[in-house]
Amino acid sequence: MAKENKKKDNDTTKKDSPGKKSKKAKTKVSSNKKEGTKELKEQLASEKDRVLRLSAEFENYKKRKQRESDEFKKFANETIFRQMLTVVDNLERAISSTKENLDDKSLLEGVKLTYKEILKLFETFNVKVVEAENQLFDPNFHQAVTQEETNDFPENTVTKVLQKGYLLHDRLIRPAMVIVSKKVEKKIKETKEN
Repeated sequence: MAKENKKKDNDTTKKDSPGKKSKKAKTKVSSNKKEGTKELKEQLASEKDRVLRLSAEFENYKKRKQRESDEFKKFANETIFRQMLTVVDNLERAISSTKENLDDKSLLEGVKLTYKEILKLFETFNVKVVEAENQLFDPNFHQAVTQEETNDFPENTVTKVLQKGYLLHDRLIRPAMVIVSKKVEKKIKETKEN
């Protein structure tokens, strides 16, 4: 019996030993999983924080660019208006000189000088006059107000410019208002002959 009890003890010891090892292994595995999960959670939190920071930086960047764009639009024409001030000054001088001096020639001369100054300013900012007179009618640059029957010009030719058109660089900012030629109809000639 003593031998049987020893054998049972040995069997239980053998049975317990693997069981103890599996508990230890499970404990190690579960603690590794917990540590791995904890690391993943930390990485996830770190990435979320980074994404939030990037998102906030991007929003700040968009707001800053919008402010800069608004500021640019607000003062984009500053140089033009600064140069226009000299034109206004010359016109004011011309007006005040007419009150003191009733000489029409000096007034006309002052207005001509101011006009030249305005054209010079236009040239500085690449504003050009649309060539229209004696040119073929081009609906991209000319706006026909009426047609004039004439044999002095080829058909569809600009005979008269009522208002000049202007280009800014190569973009049309105002078409030229023009009168376009039209061939004289033969019926009119026949009625004149009769």
